[in-house]
Amino acid sequence: MTREQLTWFKSSYSGGEGGDCVEVAAHPTAIHIRDSKHPLAPHLTVTPATWNAFLRGATT
Repeated sequence: MTREQLTWFKSSYSGGEGGDCVEVAAHPTAIHIRDSKHPLAPHLTVTPATWNAFLRGATT
């Protein structure tokens, strides 16, 4: 998928006044992660299993 075909979501915990925000675009085979302040910059792509492991670690 191209960057334009992805649907990006910002965390519900992100404030409306800007600042440090991460956006995520989920696809069945990959999770794409980018800095919302620099949407055209390169983004990180991980497997769904890696993303799930990250989320489990972030909540403990």
